[in-house]
Amino acid sequence: MAAKVLWTSAEAAAATNGRADRPWRASGVSIDSRTAQPGDLFVAIKGANFNGHDFVADALARGAAAAIVSRAPAGRPDDKPLLKVKDTLAALAALARAARARSSARVIAVTGSVGKTGTKEAIGLALSTQGATHTSSGNLNNEIGAPLSLARMPRDAAYAVFELGMNRAGEISRLSRLVKPDVSVITNVEPVHIEFFGSIEGIADAKAEIFDGMTRAGIALLNLDNPMFERLSAAARKRGVARVLGFGQAEGAYARLIDCSLHPTCSAVTAEIGGERLDFCLALPGRHWVVNSLAVLAAVRAAGGDLAPAAAAMSRLKPIKGRGERHRVALPGGGVFELIDDSYNASPASVRAALAVLAAMKPGAGGRRIAVLGDMLELGDVAGEMHAGLAGDVAKAGVDLIYACGPEMRRLYDALPAKLRGAHAANSAELLPRVVGAVRSGDVVMVKGSLGSKMAPIVAALRAIAQAPPRAANGN
Repeated sequence: MAAKVLWTSAEAAAATNGRADRPWRASGVSIDSRTAQPGDLFVAIKGANFNGHDFVADALARGAAAAIVSRAPAGRPDDKPLLKVKDTLAALAALARAARARSSARVIAVTGSVGKTGTKEAIGLALSTQGATHTSSGNLNNEIGAPLSLARMPRDAAYAVFELGMNRAGEISRLSRLVKPDVSVITNVEPVHIEFFGSIEGIADAKAEIFDGMTRAGIALLNLDNPMFERLSAAARKRGVARVLGFGQAEGAYARLIDCSLHPTCSAVTAEIGGERLDFCLALPGRHWVVNSLAVLAAVRAAGGDLAPAAAAMSRLKPIKGRGERHRVALPGGGVFELIDDSYNASPASVRAALAVLAAMKPGAGGRRIAVLGDMLELGDVAGEMHAGLAGDVAKAGVDLIYACGPEMRRLYDALPAKLRGAHAANSAELLPRVVGAVRSGDVVMVKGSLGSKMAPIVAALRAIAQAPPRAANGN
């Protein structure tokens, strides 16, 4: 079956005020020549450390239908079409605006300090039971990722779900005005990126920028259990948002948790969404996911969807790579250990949630609960106390050993009793062999840290143990 046409040369030229040198049709949009697919429209973005114009020829060689450029690229075959514009990043945003303008889809935008990517994916899965749904890929949530996701939105989408992220004030406002959400979800407000805002209130105000692009008919879904609910609610109403609905356990929540049973790999949930009682299985563990599922179902209802199939879809959720993905790793000498890959990012709230998930796990015979933790970044002056303050959560989770890397995580390491200290290193490269050498059959190992802490190589090394030659047992 031929791919559906996403953009024609005439449409893209009109949207970007550019000039196409010959007709073409594109079925996708790409900004990375390495992953460009046949039929894609390649946009040559110029970044701080790269220039997409240097890779136009590569993208066209991979089958791209055309390229948007601001100058003639080197090595481009004469028979390959170009769309010439003044500024390629502005052209990508223009495509995004045109895609939004021509679409009749109900659009949901998701932000929050923790859990926005997983919640976005869950909403996309739930809405896919209702009709054609477009969901932004991965964490494409910034000034490039969000317009790219919007420019990729199919003409016939009935629903679309976008993640909006930020590091500084003003960023979400620009993205919201581009996406123009009908429904906005703020999962929570926590001290993430607090280095750049100075206070939790400042973070809440930045998250509230998601309301800037909403119409008066829009619906805002907010975490009623979060201390910033009233501040966010006031911000939504000040911007003229028609309805503000809460989700959580508190009385009066539109999407209210009635009961839940937490298990190592899933949860059984009873909830009431807009007066409709639902019992469903949630295929991801942890109370934080239970709360997020309330936001998911509230978003489906707010978008006009049917709750029953949406709730049933919660049993088909899968963990995202780096955000709770699990692996059973065979040891060359016999036995297995469980690996929880939560290495993509970290904040105080998400580390506590990950420790709670680890606490629910039952190690095998002779096994231990092991947490491998890297620095939580962008916490500013409160970094020391935020790291040391996790000691109580470690104890509550019944963790047997902590392996820590980075100067900030040293604060936690030093706050722990000696029997819990596995090892500390200045960075993940130095810590890696200590962790790999310590793991044994029956262990449950959770790896987590901010992206800049580079914890993913530790995950890769632990997974690679299955291919390693047998080694002597380690009783550490």
